[in-house]
Amino acid sequence: MSEAGIHKSAILLMSLGEEEAVQVFKFLGPKEAQKLGAAMAGLHNVTREQVEEVLNEFRSMAEQRTHLGTASDDYIRSVLTKALGSDKAANLLDRILQGGDTSGIEGLKWMDASSVAELIKNEHPQIIATILVHLDREQSSEVLAHFAERLRSDVILRIATMEGVQPAALRELNDVLTKLLSGGDKIKKSALGGVRAAAEILNFLGAANETTVIAAVRDHDPDLAQKIQDEMFVFDNLNDLDDRSIQLLLREVQSESLIIALKGTTPELREKVFKNMSQRAAEMLRDDLEAKGPVRLSEVEAEQKEILKIVRKLADEGQIVLGGKGEEGFVE
Repeated sequence: MSEAGIHKSAILLMSLGEEEAVQVFKFLGPKEAQKLGAAMAGLHNVTREQVEEVLNEFRSMAEQRTHLGTASDDYIRSVLTKALGSDKAANLLDRILQGGDTSGIEGLKWMDASSVAELIKNEHPQIIATILVHLDREQSSEVLAHFAERLRSDVILRIATMEGVQPAALRELNDVLTKLLSGGDKIKKSALGGVRAAAEILNFLGAANETTVIAAVRDHDPDLAQKIQDEMFVFDNLNDLDDRSIQLLLREVQSESLIIALKGTTPELREKVFKNMSQRAAEMLRDDLEAKGPVRLSEVEAEQKEILKIVRKLADEGQIVLGGKGEEGFVE
């Protein structure tokens, strides 16, 4: 969610009242709750006009929604089991319903990165790797940033070569994390880890640490290091997307987020964005970029990461194809 979206959501929740806000927070993940809570705490001098604008926008969006897709896990489970049989359906359900708390590691997702790092830093690197593949990619990268260089590289190597997580490994996590972990006995092997997971974590780690880790992996296994790099997708790689993909992406990105993200990129990429907009929109974006002035590097990187999340979502949905990753592209 963009900064503007978070701000509007904070105004909406403060307008709803305590009981309603509590019910909304029950459906939020750790990162969402943290960002939204901070935004609510930072609200000052909100005008009546701002509140009415947010409420009207919410009402308009709500009227376009249906109940289709709400609480559908049980329905999907029932249909697939009847159609495919319990064995085939179980493997498929593990993949498509993987958002459920099947790993017993949910408690760690609510901890800050430094606390998680302190908790697990003295464990075997394989245990650390197993823990990190269960966390959000960005949280995993923040945890890695607290480790010494050698441990960081070792863990990424193990993540990249991990083919899955066995029940025995999850039981070991239960011993390591005591009350924070549970439920290892009935958990099937999950398709976690691998080159893609390692690459996604490195995408959040920062250029300097990323280079060091890749170099260490290359010393151990040059082919593996190349595979990880091939899976990585950084903001300047948007140049590799075709025009159709750029246009799809621009529909999903808030203008303020795009302005900040483009402040830290190449003229070549800016021109690619401009040419995939209407002439009027491109002129307005140019003017906004010039008027924006200096922006903190951390703010630029944060907005670029948010846009890259949208890129990955569109790619996972099959709407765009990431160029240069060994995948089949489109023929015009």
